Amino acid sequence: MNTRELIAQARAREEALSQVASLMAEARGSAHALDGTVEVTVDALGALQRLWLAPSVVNGDPSRVAALVLEVVRVAMAEATQDCYNKVALRLGEEQAQLVEQLSGQPAPARAADDDPGMTVAEFQRLRAERLGERRFPRAPVADDDWESFDPATLRSDR
Repeated sequence: MNTRELIAQARAREEALSQVASLMAEARGSAHALDGTVEVTVDALGALQRLWLAPSVVNGDPSRVAALVLEVVRVAMAEATQDCYNKVALRLGEEQAQLVEQLSGQPAPARAADDDPGMTVAEFQRLRAERLGERRFPRAPVADDDWESFDPATLRSDR
């Protein structure tokens, strides 16, 4: 890589990183309490965009309501953070998103060790077959070099 290419690459990265602030302003996260008494929407900067409380919370213990609101805000903030990283990765690329993670010191919530990885495609298909009462036999495994039959749904993306 020559000097001109390095300069062009550095300018492109500088331009990309300048877009991060606007992407953060666009990112949102919403969450609600399981009992349906609290709903919250925040942006990736932590600003509360929407708070809804059920009328029944006025009869509840104020410390319990406060703790519930804070927990719902925490969940919404994690969703907003992930939404921000998703937006950065889509617009600027995965490399830039990881750079933002490193600079912020806050990893993407989807990379957290306690994140639920969900279920595999095979597990989903097995449960679906059980639910529908199907009695199919599993397909034969596909060879690793048979790229034409590759199913991208078998991949789990953290973005």
